[in-house]
Amino acid sequence: MNKNMLVAQVAEWVESIVKDSEIELVDVEYVKEPHGWVLRVFLDKPGGIDLQDCQSVSEVLSDILDQEDPIPGPYSLEVSSPGLERPLKKESDYKRFAGRLVNIRTYSAVDGRKSFQGTLLGLSEGQVQVEVDGTVYAIPLDLISKARLAVEF
Repeated sequence: MNKNMLVAQVAEWVESIVKDSEIELVDVEYVKEPHGWVLRVFLDKPGGIDLQDCQSVSEVLSDILDQEDPIPGPYSLEVSSPGLERPLKKESDYKRFAGRLVNIRTYSAVDGRKSFQGTLLGLSEGQVQVEVDGTVYAIPLDLISKARLAVEF
């Protein structure tokens, strides 16, 4: 099973684990780190995810991974909160976090730039609206390589 297929399969399993709760799957990563392979699952819920939420999902997912055995060789499983700089992955994220400060990077230039830090205004007709220094940019969703909430000080 290749990396993309593994991530998609794990996401499907996590979605089935959390389907009857307020917990939301934010992202799944399978990455090589200096100490070996790591399978990371990021969860959130209104009011924030807590240790008990992470532990309960981790236990069920771990059992599924042991039973299905989709990963050859050793790896670590991490289930956690996405943190303060939560990634924006789904269309609903761009609507839910409107009004918040964001960092967005694009694959190619939009109005001469590839990096935007500003206030997220929302999503309309496949375009993310972000205000940067008084200018509103419309960024096609499919051009976004990375989008995260930014820490406000």
